[in-house]
Amino acid sequence: MNTIEAIQTRRAVKHFDANHTITQDEIDKIFSLAILSPTAFNIQHWRFVLVEDKALREKIKEKAWGQEQVTDASLLLILCADTKAWEKQPQRYWGNAPKEVQEFMLPAIDGYYRGKEQVQRDEAFRSCGIVAQTIMLTAKEMGYDSCPMDGFDFEAVAKLIDLPKDHVISMFITIGKAVKEASPRAGQLPLEELVIKDSFS
Repeated sequence: MNTIEAIQTRRAVKHFDANHTITQDEIDKIFSLAILSPTAFNIQHWRFVLVEDKALREKIKEKAWGQEQVTDASLLLILCADTKAWEKQPQRYWGNAPKEVQEFMLPAIDGYYRGKEQVQRDEAFRSCGIVAQTIMLTAKEMGYDSCPMDGFDFEAVAKLIDLPKDHVISMFITIGKAVKEASPRAGQLPLEELVIKDSFS
């Protein structure tokens, strides 16, 4: 499947084959491609909580208002971000770059994020949005379906997974074999309404 076809056919699927198992090689492929997604300053804020424990999945389902996909999907991924990744050994993000690039980038990272809590949080969510689409398109290319989810109690789930205080949960992504097709697309807004040329004025 090419990229355009994956984009056109990717849908939010909510009904999965609970008996299907995704292999470790397939999981590794999904994550190895996910981490090629772009992030500002190459900070790689994402943290992927792959929930494999069945009892924990049941508890999470309770906090997701009983949505069956939480337990039936082959993979339940809680997509999180470290909002303080910018200050945690930032030299790691540019370790393979020339010295002059490192000498420019490290102070730039500090200047961009330090003391700017909203910027730190906004950037984390932007990064998660980008990597989420990479994951879902990868899954589609591999013959799987997926669903991004924000229909859950964020605080309760954070407690269940012992989320560090400097991290945020962006969304869930469920991945697996669909047993029921998604409903027909509800309708896309016309491009004339969505594409603004030059400015809103």
